[in-house]
Amino acid sequence: MIIVVCGPTGVGKTKMSVELAKKYDAVILNADSMQVYKELNIGTAKVTEEEKQGVPHYLFDIKEPDEMYTVYDYQKDLRNKLEEFKDKNIVIVGGTGLYIKAALYNYEFNIEEENNTYDDLTNEELYERVHEIDPNSETHINNRKRLIRELNRKGTPTNKDELLYPAIFIGLTTDRDTLYERINKRVDIMVSDGLIDEVKSLYDRNIRSKAIMTGIGYKELYDYFDGNITLDEALELIKQRSRKYAKRQYTWFNNQMDVKWFDVDFNDFNNTINECINYIEEKKQ
Repeated sequence: MIIVVCGPTGVGKTKMSVELAKKYDAVILNADSMQVYKELNIGTAKVTEEEKQGVPHYLFDIKEPDEMYTVYDYQKDLRNKLEEFKDKNIVIVGGTGLYIKAALYNYEFNIEEENNTYDDLTNEELYERVHEIDPNSETHINNRKRLIRELNRKGTPTNKDELLYPAIFIGLTTDRDTLYERINKRVDIMVSDGLIDEVKSLYDRNIRSKAIMTGIGYKELYDYFDGNITLDEALELIKQRSRKYAKRQYTWFNNQMDVKWFDVDFNDFNNTINECINYIEEKKQ
């Protein structure tokens, strides 16, 4: 049995994944594009050893921060793990919808770079295609050249709606005000836990990989260390971009997967755990 725990940042996916893994004697596989990297711990809210509660976790800390790692790489790695643990229950957890989709669906990539001019597509259509492949793309809708370059480099997936690995999709959600408040508080906690020192260590080694320069929490602090913005401005940008990212995550999951959403009871998380378990038991029958 494969259970997918997804949803926006800051809703309790890590805790839910561990509780479900304990219940079903499962292993946990990461589906967060930033948590594959070593040293990116605080800024990615990576699961701690204490939080793991002895449950085996895989596809975390598998790459150095200056290494390149693509969704195509992840597709291969996760499918290898699905084969390795085919006789066990598996919980996949993370907020990178594209990773989950690429791994579990018949998502095929054009590996060779194409040279398509896409003359038949408007900027809006190009923009939609780019975001279908990479919802985190920050290319502006009016930057036609770059949109075309992204599509040619990444290729257009085919047969992407055919689910190859039957899975139960659990989504955690809450109202917008609560979510935004949690995101803002979480950034403050990250800072108190040492986020600035974590990023400074990478900055001092001049690591400017794509992961660092596009990752929320890292690119903003690099701008601060470069002297382009103040620390207060950097932290406010982290909060603002995290909120916007959460909104994009909702849109992605709603449009791409058959997710059953559960409103999180933050006063008694066990209520939400039990609701999810009841749903899983129904789907198993």
